[in-house]
Amino acid sequence: MSQVVSPQPHVAVAFHSGYGHTAVLAEAVRRGAEKTGAHVTLVAVDGITEEQWHQLDTADAVVFGAPTYMGGASAGFHAFAEASSGRYLNGTWADKIAAGFTNSASKSGDKLNTLNFLAAFAAQHHMIWVGLGLAPGWNALQASENDLNRLGFWVGAGAQTPQDGGVETVHGSDIATAEHLGARVAAQAAALAAGRTALAGTTAA
Repeated sequence: MSQVVSPQPHVAVAFHSGYGHTAVLAEAVRRGAEKTGAHVTLVAVDGITEEQWHQLDTADAVVFGAPTYMGGASAGFHAFAEASSGRYLNGTWADKIAAGFTNSASKSGDKLNTLNFLAAFAAQHHMIWVGLGLAPGWNALQASENDLNRLGFWVGAGAQTPQDGGVETVHGSDIATAEHLGARVAAQAAALAAGRTALAGTTAA
């Protein structure tokens, strides 16, 4: 039997960033995915073009990112989510891999509300949600704020940046955690694509 070779997946990162902090995380997701060999497209959703909509439509996986403002995802991301309703009706994004990340100024900052919204949004599109896949860090005497997943989220990647800090103050652990998420999503997208290819070959045989 010939070996099934995993294809190079196309991962899109669709994000809104009000002050640049979430954009830093989007870049980290991109780096993590690219390290696995994935082709990655960054899409800033507040200025999305028809070409970028097409890139989302043809991607194998989409990672959604939004800052957490006033207890939930930013208005800029909500506008994008509502604009995707035609794709929901047509099932355009069905069975794609999906994941999410967010940032806020406080350690908790109601980030879970945003991650749960992103997961529900993906579920409405019939996408396949991939969680962070990391144990929580910074929760024991010998632990450190430099641990991966230092804020202890499971649904997606959560980051904390001081409200009066610039983009350079995004925490290194949060950047590394976002890179991990990008690599995990790309690996899952490649595995899913390889499995579908193998099943198609079995059916055709």
